[in-house]
Amino acid sequence: MDFVSIRVITGDINRLVGFYEKVTGVQAVWGNEDFAELRTDHGTLAIGSTRTVPLFAPGSARPADNRTAIIEFLVDDVDALYEDLKSVVEDFVNVPTTMPWGNRALLFRDPDGNMVNFFTPVTPEATEKFSR
Repeated sequence: MDFVSIRVITGDINRLVGFYEKVTGVQAVWGNEDFAELRTDHGTLAIGSTRTVPLFAPGSARPADNRTAIIEFLVDDVDALYEDLKSVVEDFVNVPTTMPWGNRALLFRDPDGNMVNFFTPVTPEATEKFSR
């Protein structure tokens, strides 16, 4: 088994894809007008419109209704990125903060309210864990 992606359902796919393209610098690959993917070397953020939900099961997913998952991206310098994101992100949860497990983390919400974590390992243990 291999973890491949996480999919977010949204009521405004163009807005959400555009947001993630801006904050990550990753160009989305569109499958059709209702589905796009932001692919990185180690995972994919898939974004589907609400029109895709009935294909799984009617009512099985609701946009802008997540308060449990955090979408995480490893970045080179979270402090520098924070300065760049101030003009794009409207809802910061915190400023860059060093966490007890050794990552410097910046949390914010995307336009649908999903929590996003951009983090940079800063301790030797965390740096080793995420070395590639």
